[in-house]
Amino acid sequence: MSSLVFVLTLLASAGWLIALLLPWQPWRVREVLEADEAASNAIDISDVTVVIPARNEAEVIEGTLEALKAQGQQLKVVLVDDDSSDNTVALARQMGLEALTVIESKRLPKGWTGKLWAQEQGLQHVDTPYTLLLDADIKLEAGMINSLKNKLVVENLQFISLMAALCFDSFWEKLLMPAFVYFFKMLYPFALSNDSKAPIAAAAGGCIFVETRSLREIGGMSAIKQAVIDDCSLAKQVKSAGFKTWIGLTHGVKSQRRYQSLNPIWNMVARTAYTQLGYSVGLLAACTVIMLAMYWVPVVGLMYEKSILAMSCVSLFIMWIIYIPTLKFYAFSPLWGLALPIIAGMFLLMTWTSAVRYWQGERSRWKGRVYEIN
Repeated sequence: MSSLVFVLTLLASAGWLIALLLPWQPWRVREVLEADEAASNAIDISDVTVVIPARNEAEVIEGTLEALKAQGQQLKVVLVDDDSSDNTVALARQMGLEALTVIESKRLPKGWTGKLWAQEQGLQHVDTPYTLLLDADIKLEAGMINSLKNKLVVENLQFISLMAALCFDSFWEKLLMPAFVYFFKMLYPFALSNDSKAPIAAAAGGCIFVETRSLREIGGMSAIKQAVIDDCSLAKQVKSAGFKTWIGLTHGVKSQRRYQSLNPIWNMVARTAYTQLGYSVGLLAACTVIMLAMYWVPVVGLMYEKSILAMSCVSLFIMWIIYIPTLKFYAFSPLWGLALPIIAGMFLLMTWTSAVRYWQGERSRWKGRVYEIN
């Protein structure tokens, strides 16, 4: 038994050393774009249209639209009401935006996901050079649109996505949400995604600033109409068409969505986890083995003799230090990193929940809709 643990611990140590020394260093926080604090709310941003799909977003829509009012003058906003049963639309109309268009979503066609169908209808009302695809819960700091536009123009980009700063109020949000960002960055290294020569493409769907012509050239949202992971699928389509994409972190884009208990976080992750693995049993098995080997073998190794103990300590130390940059970015104590094995185990269970639901005939569920396997 000790020999097996020794081999597994050695492999785990090698794995963590490789993760630390990867040339693209996915654990570092280098790709960052903050709001332009010097930007005046009197600047003209009439060349930007914001498209917001909204389905029962009464709790957050006022904060989202109020923040848009502080971005500049003559900003166009298209709100697509995706069959809301609350007063989302009424609240939106009361906000006093100077150029707000509200459209009622048509019946969801077969083969489309709800969000993408709403965005597709919104894009039909866009006649500006730039489009901001914004989730209904996303609140922008003043000057954020100006910052996005300047980066896109100066660096000759066509597509920018920013990962929103999530809510960190409840215990479960503090425990799991920084790790959600960390695991996303490890799975989709930002440095590779931002490299036009690399095949990896990534985006965070809450905030995507894009040249409208680029969306038109790929066929709009119809190009990815069935996608569950719509943000990364869109980035892949745009990048494959020869356009330059960029993704980064920020404090200037904030989600108002709160997860006060574990269950909604669990469902949020389970919605797409098995999709990330291409619905492959083999990849699920490999993911399970890798996660257990990387995160739990070093913990078990602490109970063995010196050589195994030493390698386990090295693994746990590397595991901890490469998580610290994410914790630091969101102003968390490094001590939260000590819980990473437990966190990783929970995310693995969420992935298995996603797989089980798929095997039961459910491809995804979100906002009251269940998308079955075709």
